[in-house]
Amino acid sequence: MIWIGWRAGFVFAGLGASAILLAMFSASGAPGRSKGKLAGATAPNATTGRLYFLDTRGRQVMSANPDGSDLKMLAQAGGSPDGTAIDRASGHVYWTNMTTFREDAEGGDGPGGWAARFGPGSIERADLDGSNVTTVVPSGAALTYRPKQMTIDLRDAKLYWSDREGMRVMRSNLDGSDVETLVETGQRIEGQRGDPKDYCVGIALDLTRNEMYWTQRGDRSNDGSIRRASMSVPKGEDPARRTDIQVLFDGLPEPVDLALDPKTRTMYWTSDGGTGPAADTVSRAPMDPPAGYDSAHRKDQQILVSGLREGIGISLDLAHTRMFFTDLGGSVYTANLDGSDEKTLLSDMGGLTGIVYVDGAPAGESASAPTRQVK
Repeated sequence: MIWIGWRAGFVFAGLGASAILLAMFSASGAPGRSKGKLAGATAPNATTGRLYFLDTRGRQVMSANPDGSDLKMLAQAGGSPDGTAIDRASGHVYWTNMTTFREDAEGGDGPGGWAARFGPGSIERADLDGSNVTTVVPSGAALTYRPKQMTIDLRDAKLYWSDREGMRVMRSNLDGSDVETLVETGQRIEGQRGDPKDYCVGIALDLTRNEMYWTQRGDRSNDGSIRRASMSVPKGEDPARRTDIQVLFDGLPEPVDLALDPKTRTMYWTSDGGTGPAADTVSRAPMDPPAGYDSAHRKDQQILVSGLREGIGISLDLAHTRMFFTDLGGSVYTANLDGSDEKTLLSDMGGLTGIVYVDGAPAGESASAPTRQVK
């Protein structure tokens, strides 16, 4: 049986390609929204920690309390920001710019014109108060082409990110040096956008087992996937011919960002399109599939939240058993890890992408910091 609740309960079902049902989002049922204002009730422990998230339309790095209060614009991004990560000890916020917009570029419709108008992306960093913005990985296809979601390995001082049209999973040192390609799913051809099944988008790390997880988006025909492999390329192999890559899920509707709970061995992810009940949702499933599983017909996916307007970022607060997530419709949401008690914290904020929750009160951001309060 499949049950779909409007932004409240969850769906629990086997979601193979043959079991997909069409589910359309109805805007008339969406919660009321007012720009830059709280849109939901305050939850327990709501002011513990800090949220950092990105507005790709306004090209802004934003910050707020976990109840949506104390909203600030920290920094202006140098492109279209997509993924973000925090180094609290060093007082830095990192973000990817999927593209850099060429104001004077000329180009028609289609992939060639799109590539002419939007240059290769980059990775930037700022202090937690938004000051001292600097480019860490410069714009350039040789370094990174379309960087999407990112994460940070503070143990080994590394940044990890997925490069969508570059069709790669990549990493570098925290200062942007020593850029490496860890996985290569396809070959980029100038002026072409490649096969969406090869687009690497989300990224998450399991440091307890030295494994990385990533999503490959697919297109509207529900051919996205979630995969994992070692954080290092096996000896004697190369990024395009790795033998240790495991496909955990296949046939998904456009999976985007990933978050892991290694203690319970659970992975969470967002969807920003496709068709069927798993489209535009937050889902979770065991990180370790059952023996003899079929990646296209796993029956242990649990849909926690539905009806997102193209879900993008997700971040877990495991200490308080809650999660935060965003959509391109411009909202920041929170819910318990089982999808219950879901609330809209902020709405009509532009086109929201990456989000990260940091526990405690980051020392680098204070009331006296030179940030702009959003009314």
